[in-house]
Amino acid sequence: MSSLSRELVFLILQFLDEEKFKETVHKLEQESGFFFNMKYFEDQVQAGEWEEVERYLSGFTKVEDNRYSMKIFFEIRKQKYLEALDRQDRAKAVEILVKDLKVFASFNEDLFKEITQLLTLDNFRQNEQLSKYGDTKSARNIMLVELKKLIEANPLFRDKLTFPAFKASRLRTLINQSLNWQHQLCKNPRPNPDIKTLFTDHTCSSSNGARAPPPGNNPLAGPVPKPGVFPPLGAHGPFQPVVSPPPSAIAGWMSTANQSMPHAAVAAAPPGLVQAPSPAAFLKHPRTPPGGPGMDYQTADSEHLMKRLRPGQPDEVSFSASTQPPNSNNMYSPDDLPKTVIRNLSQGSNVMSMDFHPQQQTVLLVGTNVGDISIWEVGSRERLALKTFKVWDISACSMPFQTTLVKDATISVNRCVWGPDGSILGVAFSKHIVQIYTYNPAGELRQHLEIDAHIGGVNDIAFAHPNKQLCIVTCGDDKTIKIWDAVAGRRLYTFEGHEAPVYSVCPHYKENIQFIFSTAIDGKIKAWLYDSLGSRVDYDSPGLWCTTMAYSADGTSLIYKDINDKKCTNYFMRFLVIDSGCPMEFFVGHCGLEGICQFLRTDESFKVWGWVRFGVLVKVIFKNVVLNITRLFSCGTSKEGESHLVEWNESEGAIKRTYSGFRKRSLGVVQFDTTRNRFLAAGDEFQIKFWDMDNINILTYTDADGGLPASPRLRFNKEGSLLAVTTSENGIKILANTGGQHMLRMLESRAFDGARAHAEANVKPAIAAGPLGPIASVSASASPFERSDRIQQPMSLLASMESSRRTDVKPRILENTEKIKSWKSSDISDASQLKALKLPDSLAPNKVVHLLYTNSGLAVLALASNALHKLWKWQRNERNPSGKSSASSVPQLWQPNNGALMSNDVSDSKAAEESVACIALSKNDSYVMSASGGKVSLFNMMTFKVMTTFMPPPPAATYLAFHPQDNNIIAIGMEDSTIQIYNVRVDEVKTKLKGHQKRISGLAFSQSLNILVSSGADAQASHAQHRLLCMWSIDGWEKKKSRLIQPPPGHPSTLAGETRVQFHNNQSHLLVVHESQIAIYDAQLDCLRSWYPRDSLSSAISSAIYSCDGLSIFTGFCDGAVGIFDSDSLNLWCRIAPSAYLSSASNDNPFPVVIAAHPTDPNQFALGMSDGAVHVIEPSDAETKWGGSTSHENGGMPSIPSSSALNSQPSETPSR
Repeated sequence: MSSLSRELVFLILQFLDEEKFKETVHKLEQESGFFFNMKYFEDQVQAGEWEEVERYLSGFTKVEDNRYSMKIFFEIRKQKYLEALDRQDRAKAVEILVKDLKVFASFNEDLFKEITQLLTLDNFRQNEQLSKYGDTKSARNIMLVELKKLIEANPLFRDKLTFPAFKASRLRTLINQSLNWQHQLCKNPRPNPDIKTLFTDHTCSSSNGARAPPPGNNPLAGPVPKPGVFPPLGAHGPFQPVVSPPPSAIAGWMSTANQSMPHAAVAAAPPGLVQAPSPAAFLKHPRTPPGGPGMDYQTADSEHLMKRLRPGQPDEVSFSASTQPPNSNNMYSPDDLPKTVIRNLSQGSNVMSMDFHPQQQTVLLVGTNVGDISIWEVGSRERLALKTFKVWDISACSMPFQTTLVKDATISVNRCVWGPDGSILGVAFSKHIVQIYTYNPAGELRQHLEIDAHIGGVNDIAFAHPNKQLCIVTCGDDKTIKIWDAVAGRRLYTFEGHEAPVYSVCPHYKENIQFIFSTAIDGKIKAWLYDSLGSRVDYDSPGLWCTTMAYSADGTSLIYKDINDKKCTNYFMRFLVIDSGCPMEFFVGHCGLEGICQFLRTDESFKVWGWVRFGVLVKVIFKNVVLNITRLFSCGTSKEGESHLVEWNESEGAIKRTYSGFRKRSLGVVQFDTTRNRFLAAGDEFQIKFWDMDNINILTYTDADGGLPASPRLRFNKEGSLLAVTTSENGIKILANTGGQHMLRMLESRAFDGARAHAEANVKPAIAAGPLGPIASVSASASPFERSDRIQQPMSLLASMESSRRTDVKPRILENTEKIKSWKSSDISDASQLKALKLPDSLAPNKVVHLLYTNSGLAVLALASNALHKLWKWQRNERNPSGKSSASSVPQLWQPNNGALMSNDVSDSKAAEESVACIALSKNDSYVMSASGGKVSLFNMMTFKVMTTFMPPPPAATYLAFHPQDNNIIAIGMEDSTIQIYNVRVDEVKTKLKGHQKRISGLAFSQSLNILVSSGADAQASHAQHRLLCMWSIDGWEKKKSRLIQPPPGHPSTLAGETRVQFHNNQSHLLVVHESQIAIYDAQLDCLRSWYPRDSLSSAISSAIYSCDGLSIFTGFCDGAVGIFDSDSLNLWCRIAPSAYLSSASNDNPFPVVIAAHPTDPNQFALGMSDGAVHVIEPSDAETKWGGSTSHENGGMPSIPSSSALNSQPSETPSR
């Protein structure tokens, strides 16, 4: 809601209060959420009107919003509970306990148990903590004191506890002023009009009485003005004079920028003078009314300027402004765009953000998904600086941040950006903080500021100059935008108003007015001034999801001027404007022999005054003149994958043009950039696409010689001569035009080979500093063929949606049949060729049926066929300083001090070994949910206690999957072939899905596609209802599609056995695993490619899973072998024979029943064996990655960035 709409609500509230509509007043307060009436709240609490108290509160906050809100609702419900006990109304107390207080049990179980025990006491005052409880009235008053403190401390109530100060009956006054204006525009205005209705505009009937002079007779104003540009009118009759607010929404939102001038008005000024606009309308450029002289708003500066320059005022100066449209299209051609690949840089990890230095055109700042930042000199290919992530001062960070780091130390760069002059740079991370460095031309980075900026991820960072003060602008998952002093790190402003995580910010200025656009992941666009008055704009972006906004490069750089030939008695002034290198010639109206000649281009905020004396141009005045011709663009992608690149009409807050040429369903959030104030570029469909800003059709495109991801990130340098583009191989390609190539050839004269070797040496640490101390390095120097350090980190709320949507790399290798034929795989048959660790186990061995890594990577959890869970934890030590799972360090089979075991409920009718087991782990590793033929159990991972059980058989649960957007919703596959959508919080089955014939064996959610895919143990047959794969809509849970799995050539026509499914991180490719094949399906359930057991891997497939970076598929076979496949082409990289990891031959011939992929190490996996053993497998120290010895021969393989293991849940919002 815009600021003016918000103010209108306050006016209505005042009117209702004055008219004594008390109930309606409080209803509007609650529904709007703008003003919290503390007096009314106190009255309701003291009266014990608990339902009204909670209803009123619900307009401002919910229980789960924050700890203050939770405490508020808890105190209210506890008081209600105690009063019921005090009345000896046990039935009501039990109802309150179950209905109102049970929600707090998940946050503090012990407290809930203590409250429950009060039911067993004759008088709850026997409880020591409640012994001083008095009567009801005093207890309510004591509670009120606490509630007021909580409300005042709650950030959700900020600026909502004080009613704005304005005059009484303000709404009536505005209506009177509106009627006065309507009356003034009457054709036959009467002296004493009779107002009978407000439903229609007022008009006076014909009369012979006195007539007020029509506004059109005013020689300064011209004809009857449009709203927003009319002059103030004198009082007439009973009505007060008024100036109407401008109709434009974007113009209107700036009307509070200058409180002394709430509405724009035409001030008396010398005729014909073009005046600078007021801040109230800097985004609105009103056209000159037809038939009248050009008029604009006067400011004190321009008025003073003209008085100082002009000895006298001529009687009349007029002009007719005619402009010659810029003939700029022939100034640039597609050849001027940087499309030639001239450099390849190997970053070593996935590039998340880039920014060229504003002055040093070949210096590139890069941030990665492992928290590193690098500075490259692209001319010499030298890495000038590398900073691995670490927290500079952990003691100064908030406890939530410290707790987050302890649970999961991985972190990603969301955005890195240079300051205005390049002497400072800022980095926004996926968890809480921003770091600010100072930079000197020698490439030295020094720590400047570390700010714990937001709760959750910091999604964007920018620099701005409000009030000539350098500031840092950040936004984050906590739905706020914050402004920080760039010198001291002090917070200056917090802007609240978004209802979803804020995705991007775009600071800008026009005519000395500084403002910020912000976008959130619900598609809302808001605009803010540097004050505390709320947002001035509330628009919807195309696609209603992830959008970034940007202004084009600064426009005007040079101005030339001269005097044309004399024509009659007038002179013409001519200006040649160089608009980012594009000449635009304008002829400006005539002047007398002496006076002011003026030029105004309102559509692009361009104004010039020239002073002519005796036909000679003596001075051109630029003071208070805007010389930046900039245009506003936005680019984003919807949840459905539809991308939108648009230009905005700022004066109307509407889309001016929409550019075409995107893929119908983009596979990632499309990024864009602008250059030369003429071109747009966006990464889509494995290409870089270019547009002329004035043409909606694609101008040209390039694939940069291949190897780009589906939605590459890109960044121009300031001159537009270089373009940096991310690659699928964790690198960066530098594209150049002719000018850029010439610039880089000059730099090649340097002897940079030694410098490059030095840079590589500097980025090869074995141990890197982690956020809480040293951790194993996850980003080492890599050759273009290395894949081991390509790590997809688990990210924050914002930080993983796009990563989860990031799609496959253009499959060049599939188009090159010769490469496929010559592909070589390595074979590992000896223990010296890898690192393998059998985990210690003192419990009785039983077949491992499920195996998971915890999301932190610190532990491995196994579920055995006897319904028993086993948890191995790695400890920090000298050999393993990070404490993460490793084949080089032996973990501990962990149990709580009481020796408790996690054991599932089992069925009375079937042995656990004969039942189908299932398991799912919460995102924070705190809880595990599993079943082994009996009830589904929820365990606390710290205590091994059963928190609750549900879903008693029959039918038994056979698969579990958390909903990607709500951890309280679980999809449960059942033995009777149904899928039950279950809400844990309310203990209720929402719906049942029916589409399979046998038990459910796999479930996978895709948040970006908004679907659930299920697989079953159905027999593949020609019968129409026998389907192995079904697709369901998450919105309405209706079945959208089903698909048979085709048997391999030569295989019997009927497929039996279970099928598992897993979505890739791009959320559009699906891995389907059956004993007869592994296959990749697209979003329409069409099979893209498949692999069948053959040659050295001819046994049936037992399990398969994506590696955490999605480049590999780890596959187990029933003969004990393990195959590692390229996830894009399904070529075999590496075969691991059983002899390589099994210490001795076994009569049982154990094989891997299940495989788990490490959540951050793409080369580590664990095997759950048929004999009950668990093995952790890694490449040898000599190889560091699977198939390493043949990678160079085979070439860098393109790939699909992937999700982590099957147990990983998609995150909720996309990264950049």
